[in-house]
Amino acid sequence: MATSIKHLSYIANDVVQRCAMKVGSSVEELVEEFESFVWKDYNNNNNGGVNYVYGNGGSYSRKLVEFCSAKALKEFCQNIEEEISDGSFSRFTFDLMLAWEMPTSADEDCHTENVAKEREDRKPLKTTPEQDDIPLFYSDIMPLLVNDEPSVGEDAYVWLASVVPLVADVVNGRFTFETLTAPTRNRLHYPAYDKFLREIDKTVKHLQKQTLPKGVELRDDEFIMHVEGTASSQRVIRHIGGTSWPGRLTLTNYALYFEASRVITYEDALKIDFSKDIERSVKPAATGPWGALLFDKAIVYESSELPEGIVLEFPELTSSTRRDHWLTLTKEIMLLHRFLSTYDVKCPIQAWEMHARTILGVIRLHAAREMLRISPPEPTKFLIFALFDEIAKGDYVIEKLAESLEKVNSGNPCCASSILRWLNVRESMVSNLEVEKVGQESLRGPVDSISSLESAINKAREEEKQIVVAKATTDELKEEGITDSTFLLIELLKPLKYVVSWFQQILMWERPATTLVVIAASLIIVYKEWAGKAIAVFLFWVVVEMIRARQRRMSEKMNEIVVCKASDQSTMESVVSAQHGLRTVYELVQMANIMLLKLQSLFISKTRKHADMVMIALSGLAIIVAVIPIKYIIIGAIFYLFTMTSKISQNSGSSQGNRRFKEWWDSIPVIPVRVVDKADERPT
Repeated sequence: MATSIKHLSYIANDVVQRCAMKVGSSVEELVEEFESFVWKDYNNNNNGGVNYVYGNGGSYSRKLVEFCSAKALKEFCQNIEEEISDGSFSRFTFDLMLAWEMPTSADEDCHTENVAKEREDRKPLKTTPEQDDIPLFYSDIMPLLVNDEPSVGEDAYVWLASVVPLVADVVNGRFTFETLTAPTRNRLHYPAYDKFLREIDKTVKHLQKQTLPKGVELRDDEFIMHVEGTASSQRVIRHIGGTSWPGRLTLTNYALYFEASRVITYEDALKIDFSKDIERSVKPAATGPWGALLFDKAIVYESSELPEGIVLEFPELTSSTRRDHWLTLTKEIMLLHRFLSTYDVKCPIQAWEMHARTILGVIRLHAAREMLRISPPEPTKFLIFALFDEIAKGDYVIEKLAESLEKVNSGNPCCASSILRWLNVRESMVSNLEVEKVGQESLRGPVDSISSLESAINKAREEEKQIVVAKATTDELKEEGITDSTFLLIELLKPLKYVVSWFQQILMWERPATTLVVIAASLIIVYKEWAGKAIAVFLFWVVVEMIRARQRRMSEKMNEIVVCKASDQSTMESVVSAQHGLRTVYELVQMANIMLLKLQSLFISKTRKHADMVMIALSGLAIIVAVIPIKYIIIGAIFYLFTMTSKISQNSGSSQGNRRFKEWWDSIPVIPVRVVDKADERPT
């Protein structure tokens, strides 16, 4: 008769018993070992470096489930390929997540009550815009199949990922879970979970069957991650100048290989090595016939080693899904090697562990695309570096990831590198002796890096959610035409009208008292050299105005900005106004061109008399600036500015100087301009 622990839930008791059978022990022996080592150390705030604690739970029951599952999973992982094929791994790990989520009988009773209440108040699933294109299996049939079956939540899934990085990586596990469970209200059901694991197994076997690139020898720890351009897949085309070459494209965790097609076979592969520490970039590109960039379905790779970029096109009828998929995968590998170089990861154990986690991320992405063929998921949600390279605060997560990598335990049968080995993937060059040594050292290290990594991930997720909400408010503006955008700009610039009008009144002495105050304040600030203090006062004034706006609850009152496009003009008057506006713009462009041409004539002494006058004036100005302190020059400029706009200056006939300057400026000839249609007609 199986031993049952009273305070555990039914599923937790079942899991503990199955764990005891798997490790060849009894439940009593497991409990005794747990209480003697793990629970005792936990109460003393010293876990000995063993990662049994994850998530919010700290109860005895949950930690017992974690301890037993960790021991059983070590046995499962050593035969993981066969366990996935017969479904025992998916069934056991799903029950583990259920037991972790409901470790005690009280949790189970509460869950049962919630399920019963949901059945009474059941409402049809609401479809969000993001779920409109989800395949039929997930959106319609899946909820009917699993409505009455147990399901697991996000925390349980991420906990399992921290123990077995096959189902997800602890870094991006929450993003992966959100993508997989979008149509089922963020609850993972067994049919979907089992299918996901089986697709992972199929993907690994499919990639192992791929032909190696011709003319190159892969490294011992190099693994093929994606291949296209074969007879059974879609085409890949390389563009070199005006020619196009179809071929086979292979991506590994070290390089990208392109083999141009021949009649029967392929040419030797062109290798793009990502492991070299050089400046490189990959970005989307457009291609088309005769240089017309019509099809936005290509990527271009550029580096300091290449004289020109390598352009690869992924033709498809409608969207650019293939291109985006390849672009994301290529970025992931480039960012992986940048990570290893930036954080100086020299230890081969740590480097291969990071390679393994990246490879597993790509495998999970392939599996998810097979599950969601009609609407492929966003690639970055299943990857590590491409994801956190995009989202806010992602660099903090990568930094914490580098710190946690220093405590990697590659001797654990359930780590990423070991899982790849059990899946019969190409093994690394790291010896088993070195793996065992590093594994023993990591068991003695602290595990606070896990909690700091989880904290950084949560902050990045919250920041990303806020940014998504903020970006959603700007999407409508981006879809507006130029007319609406112009009206909006005019509406937003209306407050500046009052500011400009106020300055104009002061400058023209329409408010003499205010003008005198401004002159006195400007002179004192310049003479005392209080420019920094004046800027500080202005910034404090802005802060005070923001506080006043908050006290008046302006954010609640201003829910929208209303822009009126109505006009008192008739249609003909509007057309005439538009013509006048266009003519004004044309005249401004002409004036700018003439001014630049005249300045160029003065610089090259096209007219020697004018150039001599400019050189004498500039020399005199240079002497003045060199001799007289700059603050006195600024004081003089202020006096001159306000004096020229006063009535005294206007009555004294000072406009004569302006007239002479205008006559001098008009007498400067410009260089003749000739417009040609071809670039080779331009003189060198």
